[in-house]
Amino acid sequence: MLEVTDRDALIVVDMQEDFMPWGSLPVPNADKIIPRINEYISLFSSRGATIVATRDWHPSNHLSFKENGGIWPRHCVQGTKGAEFVKGLNLPDGTIIVSKATEPDKEAYSGFQGTDLAEELQRRGINRVFICGVATEYCVKNTALDAVKLGFQTFLLEDAIMGVEVNPGDIQKALEEMRRAGVKFASINDFSRHLTQERSQVQS
Repeated sequence: MLEVTDRDALIVVDMQEDFMPWGSLPVPNADKIIPRINEYISLFSSRGATIVATRDWHPSNHLSFKENGGIWPRHCVQGTKGAEFVKGLNLPDGTIIVSKATEPDKEAYSGFQGTDLAEELQRRGINRVFICGVATEYCVKNTALDAVKLGFQTFLLEDAIMGVEVNPGDIQKALEEMRRAGVKFASINDFSRHLTQERSQVQS
């Protein structure tokens, strides 16, 4: 059973308008995980944990865009509606916003790449990170792998992630790669508060 403390951080990865099913780079069913992510945000906030939200924050001439020789359609351009966090995501005041891939000639799938996220978490005495969001086999995976390399005990919240599956099997391969690297898997039923709430509802 997992107990959330103020030494933990919840990292919400790239829950932005352009990655929703209606966006320019859609992750199928990405909107379906918003309620569960909000449940995690509520849980972690109530225990004094740190909340982090990463976002792609691309310049308009970013190398990842197809018109610039990349593999992705234009998405999450700085200051556009598509780069905004998705409506309905309940990020609290004090959330650490991490902007990544902000330079035209550098890609960054991980929330730790080219940012000061690691230093900020270490400054706060964070030992464990819990990762959710999109897309499973890109920014979620790379953020999780970097977290392990940086010495954080790393959990993937498998009921609050969604993948894009460009090629069949991509998501499963990513999950296996994370598991081999030492990422632990968890879901809402693994947290003590959730079970306590269920018991109280049954008793009432």
